[in-house]
Amino acid sequence: MNTRTVTTEVTVSGMTCTHCSNAVSEALTALPGVDGVSVDLVPDADSLVTITGSEPLDLAAVEAAVAEAGYSLR
Repeated sequence: MNTRTVTTEVTVSGMTCTHCSNAVSEALTALPGVDGVSVDLVPDADSLVTITGSEPLDLAAVEAAVAEAGYSLR
């Protein structure tokens, strides 16, 4: 069985600490089709968030999840 992995990268602004990155990770992990989330935290600057899954993600859903966690996409 050949399963493919789709990687989506977004830039998130407003995160300052690991609590912030954990909130974003939890919100994104709850989305359907998400298998993993990795946050490259840069306090007080834009941070790169890498989302992996088995299918392409709806960017609007990603943006809504990040917003619900209290942050915004760049």
